[in-house]
Amino acid sequence: MPATSSSVGSGAAGAAIFSGSTSRKYRYFEPRGKRATHYEDVTVDVQPDPERYLIQDWIISFADGKGAYVKDNTRAQSSNWHAFRAPDQEWERTHYQRQSRIETMVQNVIANARRAGAPQTFDRVWQTILQKHLGAWKHAEFGLGTSLMQAQRYGYTQMINNATLTNSSYKMRLCQDITLYLAEIGMDIAGWNDELGKQTWLEDPIWQPTREAIETIMGTTDYLEQYFAINIIFEPLVGELFRSGFLMQAAAANNDFITPPVISAAEADYERNLANTIDLMYLLVHDEQYGHANRELFQSWVKTHGALADKAAAALQPIWSQPHSKPVSFEHVRTVSHERIGQILGELGLSR
Repeated sequence: MPATSSSVGSGAAGAAIFSGSTSRKYRYFEPRGKRATHYEDVTVDVQPDPERYLIQDWIISFADGKGAYVKDNTRAQSSNWHAFRAPDQEWERTHYQRQSRIETMVQNVIANARRAGAPQTFDRVWQTILQKHLGAWKHAEFGLGTSLMQAQRYGYTQMINNATLTNSSYKMRLCQDITLYLAEIGMDIAGWNDELGKQTWLEDPIWQPTREAIETIMGTTDYLEQYFAINIIFEPLVGELFRSGFLMQAAAANNDFITPPVISAAEADYERNLANTIDLMYLLVHDEQYGHANRELFQSWVKTHGALADKAAAALQPIWSQPHSKPVSFEHVRTVSHERIGQILGELGLSR
């Protein structure tokens, strides 16, 4: 590993040898490829680390003596936290650009559908399902987004925090999209009740295990456990189950061609978030020094959050029997979700 200013005890020019020390271009980190990407240039080492370049230790510390970022904010361990690079390479500018494109698409879909009078053609029972269950799901997305927003503060590197924060932002955007979507189509449907979703989330027995699973994730103080539990466990077992396995499948069969495109961006969001999460966890389970301990830790997270997610998914089963048209069975989509999480865990050498 190249020497750093901390290891040589000096911050003077030429005191340490860095990646690119002989180059005429300024660079102080090891890029993943032959050349650093724009994402790496604006992300790597933006968050300080006394073990790399702060030879005077933390400039600001908390009252208990801890620095701004400490490794024990998670029980996972790494011999090099700075090795992680998010596969989606998302940073501030690219994130805002993607969010803007998605919002434009969603608003165009809703506006065009309302202009054509599409909401009035929805099956009557399906209208109630949207009010109750899609209205409840926005609270699930908000809870997950809030958990990730809290988790991103404690990541040891900017690369980890960027991936966690963009994940949170996607969840909050979807929550907002659902809220605005239901409010807008509600103006075209007689007797629409905007409060039914919240009431269902708080009181309907179908949703209480989902609340328990999400609130358990929100309650943990380990930021990597939150990130792991959401993307590795909850999303394939509950999130995709409801979004792709119910809303995306049953909507068109009940004369609703608006909901699928509104929800579809969330599935693309999850693919990006899942790739980021797997890449980080893969580095940790294959760490030469801490890999075995990390694998045992992650396996305990699978057991804890897997049981809660399974309970949540099972409780949602009655929703599949509510629409007049039932193009897919709960048993089928549940089988697909189990295969999905098996593949995800398999990439990390974990099991259920």
